[in-house]
Amino acid sequence: MAIVNRTPDSFYAGNRHSDLDDALTALETAVSEGADIIDVGGVRAGGEGAWVSAEEETDRVLPFLLEARRRHPDVVLSLDTWRSEVVLACADAQIDLVNDTWAGHDGELATVAARIGAGIVCSHTGGLPPRTDPVAITYGDDELDVVNDVVRGLAVEADRVRAAGVPDERILLDPTLDFGKTTRHSLTVLCHSADVVALGLPVMQAISRKDFVGESLDLPADERLEGSLGATAVAAWLGVTVFRAHDVRATRRVLDMVASIRGDRPPARAVRGEAPDGVEATLLRHPRG
Repeated sequence: MAIVNRTPDSFYAGNRHSDLDDALTALETAVSEGADIIDVGGVRAGGEGAWVSAEEETDRVLPFLLEARRRHPDVVLSLDTWRSEVVLACADAQIDLVNDTWAGHDGELATVAARIGAGIVCSHTGGLPPRTDPVAITYGDDELDVVNDVVRGLAVEADRVRAAGVPDERILLDPTLDFGKTTRHSLTVLCHSADVVALGLPVMQAISRKDFVGESLDLPADERLEGSLGATAVAAWLGVTVFRAHDVRATRRVLDMVASIRGDRPPARAVRGEAPDGVEATLLRHPRG
């Protein structure tokens, strides 16, 4: 899932595409580098930056979505918003997915997504309202309390979305690292990704250049690529299947490599040590000691 931020104040300067032509260039680059899903957002997730009305958010994302759909009829288009009115306003773009990063704060969002035939991302924020940065967050004394809360919360959210009319095949689960979580919380949840996968629905993670990566390595956002890719490889091995990423080509290569190691994807080319046509293969054995 490639990120295209139609905002002037995204935390990562490398993904600020407030200019429409610039955003469309980013779209073409993402598709050419192997993105399966394009996720566009019009509001910065954190508390910094100016407040953005639903009307302004729509003005930022709708022209991009319409042109993206025209250029790429088969690409999966995802709208990153917590507002049902923005989803409705963008329905003509034939949105495939609503990326609700604020855990059903708008109680109508799932109903609207079901009405237009879109899927939805169920998230976990610990109950914080939109654009609230975590402060003095705790889930209990046990290290795994945060994991248990994530698993319970996502199960409840998935049930709520089902009740609103969204079928299982259109539901993604996102543990939502950094949202309502400290760096230690995010690391623990990522390490226990298999617990979320065990809920039986596809799991998405937004790891790319996040603060938990930066704090783990003491690096600013523009130097967090390697840390993001390391975390991505671990999560993929544990069963996570969708990754929201700024760096599409690098992430795609990591995911393909993990899939090849696991046996889910054959090597693109496998000729090393193979017998050429007409040459009998040599059986190698360890010598007996």
